[in-house]
Amino acid sequence: MSDEGLSNMLHEERTFAPSEEFAAQANGTAELFDRAQEDREGFWAEQARKYVQWETDFDQVLDWSDAPFAKWFVDGRLNACVNAVDRHVEAGNGDRVAIHWVGEPEDDTRDITYAELHEQVQRAANALADLGVGEGDTVMIYLPMVPESAIAMLACARLGAPHSVVFGGFSSDALRSRIEDADSKVVITADGGYRRGKPSGLKSVVDGALEGETPVENVLVVQRTGQDVEWTEGRDRWWHEALEAADATHEAQAFDSEHPLFILYTSGTTGKPKGIVHTTGGYLLQTAYTSHVVHDIHPDTDVYWCTADVGWVTGHSYIVYGPMTLGATQVMYEGTPDTPHQGRFWEIVQDKKVTVLYTAPTAIRTFMKWGKEIPEKFDLSSLKLLGSVGEPINPEAWMWYREVIGGGRCPIVDTWWQTETGGIMISPIPGVTETRPGSAQHPIPGINAVVVDDSGKPVEKGSGGYLVVTDPWPSMLRGIWGDPERYKETYWSRFEDMYFAGDGAKLDEDGNIWVLGRVDDVMNVSGHRMSTAEIESALVSHPKVAEAAVVGAADETTGQAICAFVILRGDATEEADEDGEGEGLVAELRQHVAKEIGAIAKPRQIMVVPELPKTRSGKIMRRLLKDVAENREVGDVTTLADSSVMDLITKGMKED
Repeated sequence: MSDEGLSNMLHEERTFAPSEEFAAQANGTAELFDRAQEDREGFWAEQARKYVQWETDFDQVLDWSDAPFAKWFVDGRLNACVNAVDRHVEAGNGDRVAIHWVGEPEDDTRDITYAELHEQVQRAANALADLGVGEGDTVMIYLPMVPESAIAMLACARLGAPHSVVFGGFSSDALRSRIEDADSKVVITADGGYRRGKPSGLKSVVDGALEGETPVENVLVVQRTGQDVEWTEGRDRWWHEALEAADATHEAQAFDSEHPLFILYTSGTTGKPKGIVHTTGGYLLQTAYTSHVVHDIHPDTDVYWCTADVGWVTGHSYIVYGPMTLGATQVMYEGTPDTPHQGRFWEIVQDKKVTVLYTAPTAIRTFMKWGKEIPEKFDLSSLKLLGSVGEPINPEAWMWYREVIGGGRCPIVDTWWQTETGGIMISPIPGVTETRPGSAQHPIPGINAVVVDDSGKPVEKGSGGYLVVTDPWPSMLRGIWGDPERYKETYWSRFEDMYFAGDGAKLDEDGNIWVLGRVDDVMNVSGHRMSTAEIESALVSHPKVAEAAVVGAADETTGQAICAFVILRGDATEEADEDGEGEGLVAELRQHVAKEIGAIAKPRQIMVVPELPKTRSGKIMRRLLKDVAENREVGDVTTLADSSVMDLITKGMKED
């Protein structure tokens, strides 16, 4: 990817400085940048001793002698569960609420204090130990968004048993491949979960995954929906019965800083899934540190809500390990944003007096589509900070988030990181950074990340290239489970001594980093390299568009042609008829892109659609849209949250 065509795209000049009031109470300060720059390893040692409780102090901050395999906080010993639970009880904060749990059925709620969590985790650890689970044994977790998911993860951490959480929407085949790769002897699941008001089966999926030969010896089943499940005697046990029968106290042991904490499989649609390995000390530190300085969590006063599912890395890092290591009070929500009504999120913010909200651009654009009238019905004055995670956020969605949800007063932290990085890497520091809509801006203190060209040299301001990390960081992945060569080839072979996981980025004239998404999502139109993300941002900046997806389709004349799929905001849908034509509107949108970016970026085709093909984590599957744009048979749709979406799009395209 050359930098041509990435240097003269969207320009954003709006900036927002933190208020004096916010800066005065902020955890993150400008001094952190200075300290990290003068002595990076010394800086991380200070943070490690500030945020993490060590049973045995470390001898060496970083061992990089076997690069790209890092060892952080060498010979230090700790227990992740003790850090996240026990120490808060011992400090006298056992009565503090750890989890405000909100079920999808509206009257289904639970408040769990740290003392109650402590007892549940100890019982769960004993129940697992009674099944023969010990240090180094892997446990597969396949649960809905219920407190037992966090309890199960923490119980595994307490035992030194690496857990592997699989999102509760994956199929039996996907679950089976992960169980086999991790060689898991125990699966923790539920009879089912609720989604859009209806119970869906989970235990049945596990049963399918365990047909034939399997390393699994026991299945623990949480009773959630009360639906009938098939039972295998001798293998299946009810979670609540196992915990009731277990001892109420469990003495936790300390493990080496580099002991594996969990395996998290990337949800690729082809090939063998990659088991990303994260270890204990460095990971726990970076998730706690970023929860403190990026999310600005004050455990005594804040109510924090990360809307992710625990099945994804965001749920691991910013529901379980980061906030709990700080002793935070947080919301955990089981359901979807539109069940039983489209104001559900804002109702929860109002009822629980949420102060920090961390959600995805996909959700924000959905809320835009529904209209600001919905959140305006609720009191959102408790909010002090807003966060964005999962993909680049376009400037118009950023502004809507700030003005409509944040009332124009809440700083926004647009965070860039990955399953592989473990924790936040690039983000504004809310008490320090003058934020710019759509930009993740700068690496956080202690992280060195740059944008480079094809030869690995840093690009000039105003140019684009590849986003790389130049130095090891505490929460970095320690490899791919059972496949060290694949780890080196996947992440370290493109640029010498630099980590690269596939994202393109540009620097604006002020040196802010703009993440452009996967370099696979860069199109070559008449010799110009253009990012799909920026054309999507141009489309969404139009007041009638809520969401957009852009793909490059083969074109005899230009090499690739730009094809766009747009969802309109609620009040604009009448302009496009049922077949997605609306010729006047399409012409208006094409001209708008030309005005925002240039004539070269004008889409050849724009199709108005009711929905976009998204995975269950909310990511748009552009390869399926590319199939439609190039008139090919649509590929595998099994990972979509709603596979019928592609039928609607394909039908509309044929009739267009």
